[in-house]
Amino acid sequence: MGGSDDHARRKPSLPWTVRVQLAALALVHRRDGSVRRLLFSLGDLKSGTTSRPGASGVRSADVTIDASRGLWARVFSPSSGADADAAAAPVPVVVYFHGGGFVLFSAASRPYDAFCRRLCRGLRAVVVSVNYRLAPGHRFPAAYDDGVAALRYLDANADSLPAHVPVDLSSCFLAGDSAGGNITHHVAQRWAVAAVSPTNLRVAGAVLIQPFFGGEERTAAEVALDGASALSVAATDHFWKEFLPEGATRDHEAARVCGEGVKLADAFPPAMVVVGGFDLLKDWQARYVEALRGKGKPVWVVEYPDAVHGFHVFPELTDSGKFVEEMKLFVQEHKSTNTKRAV
Repeated sequence: MGGSDDHARRKPSLPWTVRVQLAALALVHRRDGSVRRLLFSLGDLKSGTTSRPGASGVRSADVTIDASRGLWARVFSPSSGADADAAAAPVPVVVYFHGGGFVLFSAASRPYDAFCRRLCRGLRAVVVSVNYRLAPGHRFPAAYDDGVAALRYLDANADSLPAHVPVDLSSCFLAGDSAGGNITHHVAQRWAVAAVSPTNLRVAGAVLIQPFFGGEERTAAEVALDGASALSVAATDHFWKEFLPEGATRDHEAARVCGEGVKLADAFPPAMVVVGGFDLLKDWQARYVEALRGKGKPVWVVEYPDAVHGFHVFPELTDSGKFVEEMKLFVQEHKSTNTKRAV
């Protein structure tokens, strides 16, 4: 799973459409990893909500979670369909956290809007994509606070969600990619610690897609795969500098989630960890998996040897479709069979 293996000696095989998009994203970063924000804002095209399902069979609407901090989410709902029994059956909820190094993108960014639609349709689940606050304006722990606030909102307001199907709060899954995968871990841990309080919402599983973890040391993959795709070591260092408390190192508990020092509540949910062969973060992800297993937590590891960081948002990549199917299996295995908490 970890290590540099032969990936440093070859380039990922990608369609030209994907190569162009990754090259454009790489141009957003200066050599020191900092972001050309004006350039990024010009390329970060947004998608609006859709009140009718259209060809995708998915509707979407935005909801305000906490107006005082500008926290909102985009809710994607699958079509009820022609089958009355299927339409009445409660569906799982996926709370999604987008990637971008805690610094870039939003729930309305086109790649994430499109990806959440694919998840909604492929899993037949209501997807709640959280537009958490970004660094450097909102450093650690703002993103984690917003994630927990989103769960509390769902717990209290699921019956008023703009979803066109009933939802099963006992089958709530957290998911996210890159920085969103990091948020997924920390929100799952916080919710598990607070699980002694009675709630309608049960976190049934956590899906971490190429999660963004790190530390002060350089791993073999970071050295070998620096620059293999749009993500570079300089960029990841910059993201940590923007997100972590001022003066903190990358060994901060938010970043270095591995080793014996990792704290995991008894109620921490089963996890699915997705690893890409051309992802320079894969050694940190391997260490994370080891930490979970060392604490006796069930972990489902899915590896794509030819995948670059962020592969899942490109529907033209075969591995992207495979991932949706793998996540569907994970959700089916861990969702609740008790629908008494459906609303």
